[in-house]
Amino acid sequence: MIKNYLRSAIRNVKRHPFISFINIFGLTVGLTCCLLILAYIVNERSYDKFNKNANDIYRVTRIFYSGPNVESLHLSSIAPPFGPLLQSAFPDIKKMTRVLPNGVTPFRYKDKLFNENNAFLADENFFDFFSLPVLKGDRHKGLSEPYTVMMTEAIAKKYFGDSDPMNKTVLLDNNKHEFRVTGIFSPFPANSHMHPEILMSFNTLKDPAIYGEKQLQTNFGNNSFYTYLLFPKNYYIERVKAQLPDFLDKYVHLSGMPGNIKTHQATKLTLQKLTDIHLHSHLDDEVEENGDIKRVYIFSAIALFILLIACINYMNLSTARSALRAKEIGIRKVVGAERKEIISQFLSESVLITWVAMILAMILTSLLLPLINKLSGQDLSVNSLLHWQILLPVLALPFIIGLISGIYPAIFMSSFIPVKVLKGVLKVGSGNISFRKVLVVLQFSISIILIVATTVVYQQLQYLQNKDLGFSKDHVLTMQYTRLLNTQYDAFKADVLKNGAVKELGRSSRIPSGRLLDDQDAKVLEGGSMQPIKVDLKFITADYGFIPTYGMQMAAGRNFSKAVSTDTNNYIINEAAVRMLGWKTPQNALDKDLAYGGIKGKVIGVVKDFHFESLHQAIIPLLFQLPSQGYYGRLSIKISGRNVQSAINTIQSTWQRYLPETPFDFTFLDTKFEQLYRSEQQQGNLFTIFSFIAIFIACLGLFGLSAFTITQRVKEIGVRKVLGASVPQIVIELSKDFLKLVLIATIIAFPIAWYSMSKWLHDFAFRINISWWIFVIAGVLALLIAFATISFQSIKAALANPVKSLRSE
Repeated sequence: MIKNYLRSAIRNVKRHPFISFINIFGLTVGLTCCLLILAYIVNERSYDKFNKNANDIYRVTRIFYSGPNVESLHLSSIAPPFGPLLQSAFPDIKKMTRVLPNGVTPFRYKDKLFNENNAFLADENFFDFFSLPVLKGDRHKGLSEPYTVMMTEAIAKKYFGDSDPMNKTVLLDNNKHEFRVTGIFSPFPANSHMHPEILMSFNTLKDPAIYGEKQLQTNFGNNSFYTYLLFPKNYYIERVKAQLPDFLDKYVHLSGMPGNIKTHQATKLTLQKLTDIHLHSHLDDEVEENGDIKRVYIFSAIALFILLIACINYMNLSTARSALRAKEIGIRKVVGAERKEIISQFLSESVLITWVAMILAMILTSLLLPLINKLSGQDLSVNSLLHWQILLPVLALPFIIGLISGIYPAIFMSSFIPVKVLKGVLKVGSGNISFRKVLVVLQFSISIILIVATTVVYQQLQYLQNKDLGFSKDHVLTMQYTRLLNTQYDAFKADVLKNGAVKELGRSSRIPSGRLLDDQDAKVLEGGSMQPIKVDLKFITADYGFIPTYGMQMAAGRNFSKAVSTDTNNYIINEAAVRMLGWKTPQNALDKDLAYGGIKGKVIGVVKDFHFESLHQAIIPLLFQLPSQGYYGRLSIKISGRNVQSAINTIQSTWQRYLPETPFDFTFLDTKFEQLYRSEQQQGNLFTIFSFIAIFIACLGLFGLSAFTITQRVKEIGVRKVLGASVPQIVIELSKDFLKLVLIATIIAFPIAWYSMSKWLHDFAFRINISWWIFVIAGVLALLIAFATISFQSIKAALANPVKSLRSE
C-alpha cells in the first residue's frame, strides 16, 4: 500500500511540475534557514559544555550597592581571599580555582618579542575545572611551582619553532622575571567563555615583588580574580546561596561603613552556573563579550516564521488545485477507497515532497555555512547537527512538517462527495477560500514584521555610528602604557611631537570605549562639614594631555595644568556629576570642596558630557584626577588625518628607542567603537537576509496561488475583454482581492512590529524613536512586491486572445 502511495505521489509531482517546484523550492529554502539557525542555536547553547563537570561548576560574582538594594556595580570577578574562605566555610565545595587576566603582557625568547593579549595566572588545579587535553607536561603539577608557564601549541611554535619547548625559559616585565615552560595544552574551543593561550602559575603572585601572599589573603578591594567552585553532582546550590550573606558578615569587614550597616547590605556574592555564562551573563567586567539569550529567541522565532510561511505555501497551493484532483478522488472512493486511505495518500505525498526539500536543504546548509560564519562572526559547523540529540529531531522534521503541511489539504480533499465530483458540480467551499485568505494574511504579516524589524535595526545602527560622542574618536591611536616610560615620558612626548602629523598625547587609566568600573568614597561640603555622597561617582586618572587629545569641551573652568602645583589634589568632573551632586550649573560647581578617595581638593573644571562607554549605557557621573603614584594604563595619541603612516612610523621608531624591550602595538579608537556594536551589526546583516528570504517565499506562494486562480478565471477574463474591458482594468480586477489581503496583513503586523522593536531598543540607553514612516514604507513595499508578483500573471492573462479562451471553454 505504501508503495502505491509513493508511486501516486511521484506521478502527481510529475503531472504538476510548476506547483511541485514552488512547493519543493519554498520548503527547501525554509528548511535551509531552519538548519542554519539551528546550527547557530546549538553552537550558542553548547558554550562551556565541553568541560567534564560543567553542570557542577559555578562562578562567583560580586555586587556592590550604593544604597539600600540600589545596585551600582556587578562584577564577574571577585577579590582573591574569597576563594579559599568560601572553600573553608562550605565543606561541600569540592574544589576552588582562580584565574587572573594579566592584560597585555610582553614575552621574550631570545630575539623574539611579542605582546600577548591572552595571558592569565591560574591556580594549579585549573585543569580539574577546564577539560583541555594537556599534550606535554603534568596537568596536575604543571602550574604548582611559581614562575612556571603552560601554553598552547600555537604560542609555543611562535616562540620556539619546531624545537621542544619544555623547560625553556621566557622573559617577562622587561626581562626581570624568568618563567619556565612546564606544559603544552590544546587551545580552548571556540565555544568557551574565555580563551587563555598562556597560563602562568598563580603561586607566582605570592612573591612580594609581584603581589604578595598577604595581599592574596587580605585584599578585598582588588576584584580582578575570576573564581570558580566545583560542587558535588546534582548539588542543591540554593543551600549555599542562602548562607552567603552570613558568610560576608563573618569574614569581610569593609572600612568606612556606618556601624549600623552590615557587610551583606553593602556588597553581595552570587553564584553563576558555568554553562549559563555565555548566554545569560552581561556583567560589568566579563572576560570576553558574551552572547545573548534574547538573540537566540529572536532567531528561533525567525526560523519558525520562515518555515511557517513555506508550510502555508504548501497548504494554499494544495487546496487551490484540489479541483484538478477531484475526479481522481471520486473514482478512488467509488472503487472502495476509504477516507483514511485517501488522507494517507495525500500525507505521503506531503512527506515525500518535504523529504526531497530536506535533502536539498542539507546540501545548501553545508554550502552556505562559510558565508553565514563570515556575516555573523560565528564558527558554525555542520558537525554540530550530527549529534544524536540534534540529528534525531532533524530527521523527524520532514515527517512533522509533512504532516503539518499536508493534514489540512488531505482532510479537505478527502471530504469530496463522489457523486458531485463525477457529475462535475463540485465547487470549492467558501470556508476553504476563507482559510486560504487567512494563511496569505499570516504570511504577509510575518514578512511585514521582518521588514519593520530590519529597518529599525538599520536605523539604530546608523544612529550608533553617527551620533556625536562629545569627543573626537577619529585618528586616535591607543596602546598599552608601561610604567617604564614614567621617568622619560616628557622627553618621549617631545620627540613624538616633532612630527607635525602628531597633534597631542595623553595618558589615562582607561580610554573611551571601555567600561567605567572604578570608584572610591566621595564627600562634599554640606552644612559646614564633609558629608559622603549617596550615589556612585566613577573616576579615571588622566594627565594634562588627555582632555586635549580627545578634543573634549569644557563647560566651565579649566583643564589640569603643570603650572598649578595644587592640581594634583584637584578634580575635573562631567556635567552628569554636577547634576548628581545638586550643584545646578557647571559654573556653580567651580571651587566646590570635594574629597575623593580620602584626598580633599577643589573642582577646577567641568567637562561637557560625553559618551565614554557604549550607547547601551547612560552617561554616568565621572571624575578626572591626576594620579598620585603615576599610574596610567593607556596611552592615546591624536594624529592628523594626513600623513597617517608617517605619524605611525615616527611613534613606532620613538617607542622602540625608549622601550626596546616592549613591543609596539596599537589600535585605532574608532575600531574599538565599531567592535562595541559588532554583534548588533551582525544581527542586522542576518535580519536583512532572513527578511528577504521570508518575503521571497511568501511571494513565491502568492505567485503560484495567483497563477492557479487566474487559470480558473480564463473564461471570465475572455468575457470581460469581449465586453470592452481594458488590460489595466482586468489587471486591477484580478489583483485587488490579493492586495486586500496584504493590506489587512499590514494592519495586523504594525502593532506587533512596534511592540517587538520597542522592546529591542530598550537595551540601548540612547536610541532612535520608531518613526511612522518606517511602517508606511514597510506597508507600501509589501503592497508593491505583492502587486508586482501578481501582475506578472495578471498581465499575461489580460493580454491573451479572448477568442482562444472562450473557444477552449
